[in-house]
Amino acid sequence: MASDLIDLINRLGEPSILVLGDVMLDRYVWGHAERVSQEAPVVTLRATRREERLGGAASVASMLRALGAHVTLAGVVGDDADAQRLRDLVDDQGINQDLLWTDRRRPTTVKERYLGLAQQRHPQQMLRVDYESREPISQSVGDDLARLILSRWPRWDAVLVSDYGKGVCVPSLLAPLIDTGRRRGIPVLVDPERQGDYRKYIGCTAITPNRLEASFAAGCPVEDISQALHVAAQLQKSLDLEAAIVTLDKDGMALSLRNHEPQHFPTRPRQVYDITGAGDMVLAVLGLAMAGGADFPTAVRLANVAGGLEVERVGVATLRRAELIADLLHLPPDDKVFDLGELVFDIEHRRRSGQRIVFTNGCFDVLHAGHVQCLREAKAQGDWLIVGLNSDRSVRELKGPGRPINNIHTRAAVLAGLQVVDAIVVFDEPTPLHLIEALRPDVLVKAGDYRREEIVGADFVESYGGRVHIAAYRAGVSTTELIRRIQAA
Repeated sequence: MASDLIDLINRLGEPSILVLGDVMLDRYVWGHAERVSQEAPVVTLRATRREERLGGAASVASMLRALGAHVTLAGVVGDDADAQRLRDLVDDQGINQDLLWTDRRRPTTVKERYLGLAQQRHPQQMLRVDYESREPISQSVGDDLARLILSRWPRWDAVLVSDYGKGVCVPSLLAPLIDTGRRRGIPVLVDPERQGDYRKYIGCTAITPNRLEASFAAGCPVEDISQALHVAAQLQKSLDLEAAIVTLDKDGMALSLRNHEPQHFPTRPRQVYDITGAGDMVLAVLGLAMAGGADFPTAVRLANVAGGLEVERVGVATLRRAELIADLLHLPPDDKVFDLGELVFDIEHRRRSGQRIVFTNGCFDVLHAGHVQCLREAKAQGDWLIVGLNSDRSVRELKGPGRPINNIHTRAAVLAGLQVVDAIVVFDEPTPLHLIEALRPDVLVKAGDYRREEIVGADFVESYGGRVHIAAYRAGVSTTELIRRIQAA
């Protein structure tokens, strides 16, 4: 069910994750493909803008940072202008780059993509130009980087390896990391290179090859789900992994877990615009989920959702936790459902601009006139209204086994449709006290059927100068009464 994935997202916290691998700079040149050149039978691109993003292992780090993790990036760059631009982007996103090594003998890897629009339609990639070295890093660089990583090891909840075959992920660097992770119980997840010697991954926690990579590694085709399950099991056993996960684009994922039967996880159909970055997103979300304590089947389900959202976008794009929740709730991707950590970050910026934050909460099981009146009055107390919404389990604990009438998906969708509601955050506990303590609203609002001493969080809000507002009560209108009347009718 989607509710358990939403619960996982809401309790992920801010894990610390190391991302090691081939660090790249992605450059995009956008323009209009208007005509065929007079010089040769090729399309002419009239460029309109240029954009630079983090790529490769740096892309995984960027995705994790957007999802609320503390990230350290380890890899090798050159001593050139592209390296400085990459480092600037890393800094801008709050990613720790203490383990980003400069090797003057190597260029910084750059992938330059040209994307053209024809007749103002959706942009399509026309050409990619790569600037790179595929030579393995030197023994001394690998040894120095390994020593530096191991000296700082205790700070990470998971280690992710993004191997694009550009020479950074050499066996002498990976072996001590895999061994240390195994001994300390820290998951080491690897997105392997397309064609290479997979023996360098022996003993890691899991690998995540795509369909083509898995077929190269196993030496047999992966054309259907049964073949994917077979190959996943083969890789898991031969490499002594806890799990092997084969990503299957539109067919979802195949998981082989030690001492379990291989399992297929389908994904719902998507409008695919660009598969670029899907593998990075899967690795990032798997790592985030595992760092947050999820088991492999749950982590795979969440990564399936994230990978699906990624292919709906052009180029490599980041996701927020709220977008994952919105997708799980089948709401529009830019809807009002937020993760708590994300909401705290958002309201800090709103406070700096002088906005007053209002909070109210409830089950909102069967929305009625009393709810609408209370929400309107709450919104009038400030600039931005946050609604804490009880999860299905929380409603059952409060109201009994027959409730809620409407599940979390429906209740969130209805609330999101109200103009006065600016943000929704789902909580699983009987009371919203932990939300109130985290959000520190300027105004706490409850309906008029509550007395001041009954309002959860009232003392806390007033302790830092906030205000409690009791909204007008509309007598005779309640969800319980509505249900009773419907049953009587």
